[in-house]
Amino acid sequence: MREERKLYFRYGSVEVDYLKSRDKALAEIIDKIGHIDREVDEDLFSSVIHHIIGQQISTKAQATIWKRMQDEFGEVNAKSVSESDISRLQSLGITFRKAEYIRDFADKVESGRFDLQSVSQMSDEEAVKALASLKGIGVWTAEMILLFCLQRPDIFSFDDLAIQRGLRMVYHHRKITRKLFEKYRRRFSPYCSVASLYLWAAAGGAVPGLKDYAPKKQVKNKRL
Repeated sequence: MREERKLYFRYGSVEVDYLKSRDKALAEIIDKIGHIDREVDEDLFSSVIHHIIGQQISTKAQATIWKRMQDEFGEVNAKSVSESDISRLQSLGITFRKAEYIRDFADKVESGRFDLQSVSQMSDEEAVKALASLKGIGVWTAEMILLFCLQRPDIFSFDDLAIQRGLRMVYHHRKITRKLFEKYRRRFSPYCSVASLYLWAAAGGAVPGLKDYAPKKQVKNKRL
């Protein structure tokens, strides 16, 4: 049985030193957490499918379904997926809607209607726009593909709730507006992707003592 080679997002002292010089609070978070090994995808086609599968389900469930798909197809590529019917994909635990998205994507790549390889040559903005034109791929998913497959260095997603949570926790904000978010984007650029890794870690509890400063929702008492 072939052992899979794990790949991690590439970054080092250049990115870390820059971010630490730009932001004292983030510098403390980086020092407390240390280097983060975050797995990335190697193949763009399978990465798109991987991310479609993972929408609105747990990371564990995503990994389980993805493993079934790899076992079923051997190599997950446009030809093998486009030749499969929807029911075969559903049998792996994929919903009907997601199976439709995956087949549609595979058909477009296999027929040449979508030039997937050109995406890697596009700017971040162009690549997000191209990927988001596919069924089942929104802006957030496209941004995650850019970060976790193409390893683009400057991805900072406003639509990512965990990044917003991380910003609230690290900087004691009650709410992250678009204007405030853009302030941090400018501060962290051109290494927003590495900042994202640390904000995700902070949001996930990697630094003891941090709390979320979002206002607690009021629960109205109902009179019987």
